[in-house]
Amino acid sequence: MLTLGIETSCDETAAAVLQDDKVLSSIVASQIPLHKKYGGVVPELASREHLKNLVPIIREALGAAKVSLKDIGLIAVTYTPGLIGALLVGVSAAKAIAYAQNIPFIGVHHGEGHILAAHIEYPGIGYPYIALLVSGGHTALYHVKGLGEYHMLGQTRDDAAGEAYDKVSKLMGLEYPGGPVLDRLAQEGNPEAVKFPRTRLEGYDFSFSGLKTAVRNHIALFMSKDQGIDPKLNVKDVAASFQAAVVDTLVEKTIKAADETNVDKIVVAGGVAANSLLRSRMKEESQKKNMSLYLPGMGLCIDNAAMIGLTGYLHFRRGETSSLDLNPRASMPL
Repeated sequence: MLTLGIETSCDETAAAVLQDDKVLSSIVASQIPLHKKYGGVVPELASREHLKNLVPIIREALGAAKVSLKDIGLIAVTYTPGLIGALLVGVSAAKAIAYAQNIPFIGVHHGEGHILAAHIEYPGIGYPYIALLVSGGHTALYHVKGLGEYHMLGQTRDDAAGEAYDKVSKLMGLEYPGGPVLDRLAQEGNPEAVKFPRTRLEGYDFSFSGLKTAVRNHIALFMSKDQGIDPKLNVKDVAASFQAAVVDTLVEKTIKAADETNVDKIVVAGGVAANSLLRSRMKEESQKKNMSLYLPGMGLCIDNAAMIGLTGYLHFRRGETSSLDLNPRASMPL
């Protein structure tokens, strides 16, 4: 079966075509240049950009897969969580295509799509495994027992890890999005230069607000009203020290979860899964514990429609579909 996947939950407009669980094409149009000058995603602008780009992106995905719309047998689309206006664009388009073509339609949870993205590159991964879902909007640990069986072990109590990166980048007067910028700077800095705190919560919950405050307080020592940030502030060392604190927490909690649930497989998913230090540290620590680590490629870490298409197809294969009266939702637990 050919599945058309559609993703418009935030600031990427994406479409993909899959033949069963194999990706034939995956097209992503980023809105970063549009939102960069505002230091973050502007919901209204994101929605308008999706309206402008979605149809051309779908056509491009169909063309790259060398199929036409009449060949598609299933439409899968992100319907939660995300920016409600952005979601509405994708869901409305998916419904219209499904109705016009008289084919099934299925709504997909964005978080589930990220978790199952690893199955595209590692089709034999199987279950169970521990999934660390870490992005700009999510930081949570799940015990994945099977398709649709996700037991949340812990989540952030305040900022998501990716959100903390963006806020710290803004504090330092750097570009949006903060994740890639700080990751690049950190590779040239000393991760032990600044002793930033690691929040030690019981269980598997995360917290990054205290770390963000510690970074703000450190930067404030080098700030003046007239001249801004003092050149003596070593931004590379701050970036490296901040990143080390974030990654230490993520890795420690994930390995602990796998240990205590007797699971020997770990999946890291979401935009922050592209972080170089997180990837290398996860590899090191999982090898020490003889655990199998599954890290999706960079193109599957960012928001994309291939993961949505796969997730929709897997649920459809079990006989699940959505009604055309399905409405997008800004938030919903997995």
